[in-house]
Amino acid sequence: MRVITERMENVRSVALGFWIGTGSAMETDDQAGLSHLLEHMLFRGTDSYRSQEIDQIFDEMGAEINAGTDRESTSLFTRVLDVHLERALHVMGEMIWHPRFEDLKAEQKVVLEEIAMYEDDPQDRVFDLLGEAVFGSHPLGRAVIGRAEVVGAVQLDGLRAFHDERYLPDDIVVSAAGSVDHDKLVGMIESSVSAPASETSAVSLSSENGVPGAHGDAHASEPSFERRVRFLRKDTEQYHVCLGGRGIARHDERRFALRVLEGVLGGTSSSRLFQEVREKRGLAYSVFSFSNLHAHTGEVGLYVGTRPDNLGEAIATIASELDRFVAEPVSEQELTRSRENVKGRIVLALESTAARMNRLGSSVLSDLPILSIDEIIERIDAVQASDLHELAIELFAGERLSVAGVGAEESVFEEALAPLGALAA
Repeated sequence: MRVITERMENVRSVALGFWIGTGSAMETDDQAGLSHLLEHMLFRGTDSYRSQEIDQIFDEMGAEINAGTDRESTSLFTRVLDVHLERALHVMGEMIWHPRFEDLKAEQKVVLEEIAMYEDDPQDRVFDLLGEAVFGSHPLGRAVIGRAEVVGAVQLDGLRAFHDERYLPDDIVVSAAGSVDHDKLVGMIESSVSAPASETSAVSLSSENGVPGAHGDAHASEPSFERRVRFLRKDTEQYHVCLGGRGIARHDERRFALRVLEGVLGGTSSSRLFQEVREKRGLAYSVFSFSNLHAHTGEVGLYVGTRPDNLGEAIATIASELDRFVAEPVSEQELTRSRENVKGRIVLALESTAARMNRLGSSVLSDLPILSIDEIIERIDAVQASDLHELAIELFAGERLSVAGVGAEESVFEEALAPLGALAA
């Protein structure tokens, strides 16, 4: 198990997180959703605490405890006053390693309701449809939330075995930021967190070096990237559409250029897509670009939500902007504005203890170097217009992008895609 901390002066709180190297992309088809269900079950009590007791303990500390699952990790996190750190650490450690697995049937019902709620939300659904289109049958293309038939059918012994296989000290990172002393936290873990026998590697951020990790990947096979189209018929007022394709891996040094590129294309209110689609033509309330970086590959995409009578013009406008983006290098003014925007957002976010804890835990778990703020700014300032142009050609050429849509009529959706060229169903 690895421990990493960052002390922040002049705060009285500590953001604390456990990061586990398992997520939906590490699941097989017949396990789809077990990482998410297991995350829920952490709150159902431990060997020492009932579920209600856990709620009462964190309420008494004036804190909230929460958890999340994504494609490549699961996290359990809180923010507490520094005087409560040891108590929070002990309870969270029990939740991670000694869950009681009580009331499985009740929690299965909760997760099935969450899946049903998600199925009712077209804006959520379209992003997972895009994942299916971009990654095909690869595990990265599955929804993190899981499949109802898997979640509803798993038995207690099966979920216990899944936990014992995935929640291993070598694949767990403890991160903390705020009013925390590194050596004291390590001592607390050694004395109060009852983990399976394992060596603990403790690293303080003071060195600001990259942190070696033990996290392995069970989904290293290359996805079959093809241009695909997916559509889900649903009675909605709008059509929700995503375009996307192959991105870059999280270790790729071009990740800084990608952040700047998104600011020019669709990541800010002054970006090309926002200005052309929303501000000039009034075709949509929401339009933006995004990216997801994974261990071995990634995904880039665009989203727009618009009414049926605006759909064709909105897609045509986006297609035209993509063509221009690929054909012409960005202006020096656009480049400067986006670089400054990215730097500002990063620095402002890192004034939060929770954001710093999140950065530490996710970076160590992913074997990413932990860069100082000055090093991050240096890499962003180094991004040039030519870097954006090369990335745009590689990632956003229209003939490479898959499309996903949710709306009332598939024929209306298909007709609107004409400006994108021929698409394979």
